[in-house]
Amino acid sequence: MTIRTKTPNLLDNPPVPVQAKLAAAWTSFMFLYIYVDYFHLHKPGVIDKLRAGVVFEFDISPTLLTMMLASVAIPALMVMLSMTLPARVNRATNLVVALLYIPYSAVNAAGESWDWASFYGLSIGIEVLLLAFILRSAWTWPRTPAVPAGPATADLRQDLRQ
Repeated sequence: MTIRTKTPNLLDNPPVPVQAKLAAAWTSFMFLYIYVDYFHLHKPGVIDKLRAGVVFEFDISPTLLTMMLASVAIPALMVMLSMTLPARVNRATNLVVALLYIPYSAVNAAGESWDWASFYGLSIGIEVLLLAFILRSAWTWPRTPAVPAGPATADLRQDLRQ
């Protein structure tokens, strides 16, 4: 008979910086965003419409492709910006962009038949959940208390500058 005398070691779970959480969420969003567009190509008739020069109801043009590129480039840039922008600007940028992409994600289902409801419901649902995570992470960004000015805190301010 064996008696366990040691408690099992718990895995270390260090806090993850908000910037890393945001970059990871934007990366996940981008993977999903790209794969939804890729899988959309497997729908019957989509390739035929592309060959005919039409995407959804729009004629393929330089303007349309530029708009499509911008719609993918913004979340792609958010991966990098989430890691590099100063905290205050980072927070505001993530809040604005995520808020704008929620209705934009929902528009993907416009004009689709109910036969494809599961595909679009799942993809839009996960996109919105990722955007909600981004909004929550940016909104609840931890605050660092400001060091008050005065002679009693001169040493504290000096330490912060180093």
